[in-house]
Amino acid sequence: MAIRILIPTPLRPFTGHKSAVEVEGATVGEALASLAERHPDLRRQLYAEDGRLRSFVGVFKNEDDVRHLQRESTPVTDRDVLTIVPSVAGGSVDAETAREAAKRGGKGELPLSHEEIRRYSRHLILPEVGLEGQVKLKNARVLLVGAGGLGSPLALYLAAAGVGTLGLVDFDVVDESNLQRQVLHGTSQIGRAKLASARDRIADINPNVRVETHETRLTSENALELVRHYDLVADGTDNFPTRYLVNDACVLAGKPNVYGSIFRFEGQASVFAHADGPCYRCLYPEPPPPGLVPSCAEGGVLGVLPGVIGLIQATEAIKLILGKGEPLIGRLLLYDALDMRFRELRLKKDPACPVCGENPTVRELIDYEAFCGIGPETHEEAAGVPEITARDLAERVARGDDLVVVDVREPQEYAFARLPFTRLIPLGDLPGRLSELDSARDLVVHCRTGIRSAKAVEMLQRAGFRKVWNLKGGIDAWSREVDPSVPRY
Repeated sequence: MAIRILIPTPLRPFTGHKSAVEVEGATVGEALASLAERHPDLRRQLYAEDGRLRSFVGVFKNEDDVRHLQRESTPVTDRDVLTIVPSVAGGSVDAETAREAAKRGGKGELPLSHEEIRRYSRHLILPEVGLEGQVKLKNARVLLVGAGGLGSPLALYLAAAGVGTLGLVDFDVVDESNLQRQVLHGTSQIGRAKLASARDRIADINPNVRVETHETRLTSENALELVRHYDLVADGTDNFPTRYLVNDACVLAGKPNVYGSIFRFEGQASVFAHADGPCYRCLYPEPPPPGLVPSCAEGGVLGVLPGVIGLIQATEAIKLILGKGEPLIGRLLLYDALDMRFRELRLKKDPACPVCGENPTVRELIDYEAFCGIGPETHEEAAGVPEITARDLAERVARGDDLVVVDVREPQEYAFARLPFTRLIPLGDLPGRLSELDSARDLVVHCRTGIRSAKAVEMLQRAGFRKVWNLKGGIDAWSREVDPSVPRY
């Protein structure tokens, strides 16, 4: 029966650079022997002189180490996959070896300087990159939308890899709360424009990279013109209107969209808007209602998570530039940091997609805030949510007015930043704890910035509470306007 054996990179030179080989065999030993017979140069890598499998070569049947099964006598079927996992050490190469590799890849004057050859030496000796691939990277133009959590690893590693031109779109300044995950910026850059901070950091990593900064909000008026000047786009956005805007602009301009998103401990990555696959709208035709999905500022995010997802995006961008490997086209990669697991889902192009489908109805960029339900009508007052300012609340507390202040944040937030006169009832617990509140008393609800507490006010109003207000700007406003001793986050 045919058994599939996955070949690791260090052993592929002995199998004609094949990543997988099918052989015959009823046991692990028979399958490996068949592999070594077909590729004789591989035998010495797998077996010692006495014929035993080398101790530094691991063999796995599906996910199990055969040493904990029946070793080479472990039976296999055509439904099983064998994986060879040799021990690997970090390699090194001197500059002269890299120069020789570069010379073998081209004729006449080299398209890379001696400095670039030394810098990219580990790329130049990779058959999948080599001189030709490194020149492709040098000539490539990649637009990064956002210089924050995802944009940081994207910018750092694409610059280090030698992508010749990086376009950065951002209009924010570096804030102290960014530094937990936005490794493109440092403490000395707090208060400085992110684009200025990013430009200086990239120049320090690789002065050969040209940085084109676009200090502006990406809008329907400028997105298409920006996208058209680049080979591909890496989406590092943190809100739905911009995400749909990036997707539609990429589809209309015919540019791949290297997608990533993060929340708390989970992330997603894919390649959208490629000619061979679906776009973001094929997966999510419509955005969620405003406020249903909290932002990272409200829900939190593990600091290393954007590093993982951003590096996946950078990897996909490099693969697309090189034309190598199997990009995440038609595949959605899911990552769970708590369980340390990756899952992959298959995506299909939607024939009825309004942007990339057979009969598209979106032929130009639209109002994406309106599309996502964001506009004047969603503001708290317009939505019927009464507000009270931090200063007004402070005056009422100082007067000793009869009122109850409810904090609807999570306990972990309450632990390090709280108002002494509040009562903690997390938003998720509020429906089951309404009986604890007196509808006859004045009630003020707050969270961090006023988003979650606005939902709580609406919930209380539906339950019959009439004397209820949302603290405008939340505890963050209280810290800024009333009591700076309350930590901001």
